[in-house]
Amino acid sequence: MVFIADSADVAEAARLGEGTKIWHLAQVREDAVLGENCIVGRGAYIGTGVQAGDNCKVQNYALVYEPARLGHGVFIGPAVVLTNDTYPRAVSPDGSLKSPDDWTPVGVDIRDGASIGARAVCVAPVTIGAWATVAAGSVVTRDVPDFALVAGVPAKRIGWVGRAGQRLVQDPADPAVWVCPATDVRYREDAGILQEVGHETGGERQ
Repeated sequence: MVFIADSADVAEAARLGEGTKIWHLAQVREDAVLGENCIVGRGAYIGTGVQAGDNCKVQNYALVYEPARLGHGVFIGPAVVLTNDTYPRAVSPDGSLKSPDDWTPVGVDIRDGASIGARAVCVAPVTIGAWATVAAGSVVTRDVPDFALVAGVPAKRIGWVGRAGQRLVQDPADPAVWVCPATDVRYREDAGILQEVGHETGGERQ
């Protein structure tokens, strides 16, 4: 069953998957689609038409503006912002208040298993690769590869992470091979792209 806290504001036209929970003061706008077993924390905002796969977590006070797309198992940390306006202005050049017809929203695309740390900002349009991790407080202004660990303002790759979220360790016998200390799964790097040995990478979404 779906759980919606009494103080949450969920549009009738939003679609929520089985087992999804919307907590206090959260807002889910019209035509948003959330998969099964998602969690939307206190005070979080899910914009009109945002799409999220199964098992996503949007933590307290995160702002997910349309047309963001989240794959399966995506983690959005507390107070994260996914923007949607490349050239933000309240007014047009003539000084008149901008209307929705005066600009075109652009979205953040987050692939399966990726995590966005607390208070990070992803500046649209940008794609966060599958199982990547954006460190807390970072500002992402360019696409992030699968399994990349990025940090800073603007965010830059500082390492690799595996599916368990832990930073990978380079194999001393083969510098192109990286190993997860939690699972012992091996990954191979080639021309700035990391792939799990024996598996194809890249997030699929509903």
